Amino acid sequence: MSMSDFYADRLFNALERNEPAPGMLLVAAPGMLSDEFNRSVVLIIEHNEHLTFGVNLASRSDLAVFNVMPDWLPAVAKPQALYIGGPLNQQSVVGLAMTKAGVDMEEAPQLNRLANRLAHVDLRADPGDIAELVEGMRLFAGYAEWAPGQLDGEIERGDWYVTPALPTDVIVPGRTDLWGDVMRRQQPPLPLFSTFPADLMDN
Repeated sequence: MSMSDFYADRLFNALERNEPAPGMLLVAAPGMLSDEFNRSVVLIIEHNEHLTFGVNLASRSDLAVFNVMPDWLPAVAKPQALYIGGPLNQQSVVGLAMTKAGVDMEEAPQLNRLANRLAHVDLRADPGDIAELVEGMRLFAGYAEWAPGQLDGEIERGDWYVTPALPTDVIVPGRTDLWGDVMRRQQPPLPLFSTFPADLMDN
């Protein structure tokens, strides 16, 4: 039995399953063999019969927001770096934010509500207006996308664990191990795997 088979059969699939939906996280299985998604934490932005679309919250680039989209600096949380949202269309940028307490997203058309105080930001909006509404935001280059049925198959195989996002997940400090933090707040035995190495060869 391979390492991936072990985790698929014995870890995620043994737990109560949450269904994917906007505002939920896809947490990569320990030992996932895909370099693109190893220790990734993907926030689902859209999920319907046609596709699933989301961004990886855990991959920071070395590129400063100042160098690519300086108008957004007042709204972007530190570290003010561009994050890599996924392998597809990295010329496009996705904005996600944690709103300020009391902000009614129903009255802010620039914000698409994903969960409590968690929003997908319309980057056609005025950055100054957004800065007034949010505690902080992140900009993500690229995204991940699944065809109909594809994500369900990967979840059944045990590649992903589905769990609700917290609004703070999108603006965690730069040195935070987001994958480990998300694993630690799940039901047992997942917290035990929170220090699982990114590369088994390192262990």
